[in-house]
Amino acid sequence: MAGQEKQNNLTYEMSELIKASEKIIKFKKGTFLFREGQEAKEMFIILSGKVQISKMNAEGKELYLRLCNKNDIVGELTLFTVGPRYLFNARVVEDGEAAAVNIENLEQTLFNNSQLAYQFLKWMNDHIRKTITKFRDLVLHGKKGALYSTLIRLSNSYGIQKDDGIHINVPITNQDLANYCGTARESVSRMLGELRDEGIISIHKKRIIIHNEDYLKQQIDCENCPIEYCNID
Repeated sequence: MAGQEKQNNLTYEMSELIKASEKIIKFKKGTFLFREGQEAKEMFIILSGKVQISKMNAEGKELYLRLCNKNDIVGELTLFTVGPRYLFNARVVEDGEAAAVNIENLEQTLFNNSQLAYQFLKWMNDHIRKTITKFRDLVLHGKKGALYSTLIRLSNSYGIQKDDGIHINVPITNQDLANYCGTARESVSRMLGELRDEGIISIHKKRIIIHNEDYLKQQIDCENCPIEYCNID
């Protein structure tokens, strides 16, 4: 199911959230919408560009959690908490814009709009399910499972089916993959080398081509989750 358009359950409701926003902000590559531990006053709806959500552990190792694009929501886990602080880093990887929604105002809007509250809770439930499946692959299948799962998710989000395989249409480095997998770059490089030697993948100008996605799925006992849960976003 490579190359599908990403589904979004908040089409109408998203417009309602944007109406509740107080400002539209522009952001530049390399900057941050927010950093982990910073006081949380706003939630953001991405209108254009890309934002990488990550978590830093005590040793300073970064784990990539998701790559946010148009209509994605970031900073949502600060809602309905006392003294909210951001749990993750939100680093801009492509210039764009976002609607900044004041958290207190949004909480009041959700109290007053049951339809919006229902759709927002549904979105949150889907988001949690996606997160659980990612950590399942990370924990249950080791380093290889984490890498194979990440490649499958990348193919679902950015894959284009061609005669020779699925072309992942975004440049990605070994360090990026390591950050998604929570492991060392050297380990990822070795595993990618093994996949290339076996003809499972090839790499051209930092873009990965998956020639045998079934192999990757078999190795992690893929449950063929719906694409809305099995993606990198």
